[in-house]
Amino acid sequence: MENFTVRDLIVETVNKLFIHTDEQAWGQLQHEVFTEQVLFDMSSLGGQQAELSAKEICATWQQGFAGIDSVNHLAGNYLVDIKGDAATVFAYATATHYKASATKGNTREFVGTYHIGLIKLAIGWRINAFKYNLKYANGNMELV
Repeated sequence: MENFTVRDLIVETVNKLFIHTDEQAWGQLQHEVFTEQVLFDMSSLGGQQAELSAKEICATWQQGFAGIDSVNHLAGNYLVDIKGDAATVFAYATATHYKASATKGNTREFVGTYHIGLIKLAIGWRINAFKYNLKYANGNMELV
């Protein structure tokens, strides 16, 4: 990674967030993407902002994806702001969930934006703040 710029390294961490989530690689998310504690806010989908451990986030997502055959995130339009050993990333993203056995449509889609905070640790850039802002959702929301 010696040919990567600081911005490249930050974007790589954000890309790993989406790729490891899609692959349900919970250990890699915990060790390559998140800090031990994350200011986590998905209140646009319900719930409240809270400080959660990486393990808690992954356990929640693992439970939420149970029974879903495939998850696919597409992210881009990254706006990166770097201030020393801290950075923020704004991104657009869509998440499509697919369940082959659903009878009222096989997919649901979430479209929104992310505000992601990162810090530089000795092991690399890690996400320490995460806010999702839902714009809209469509499809078979219950995947039934």
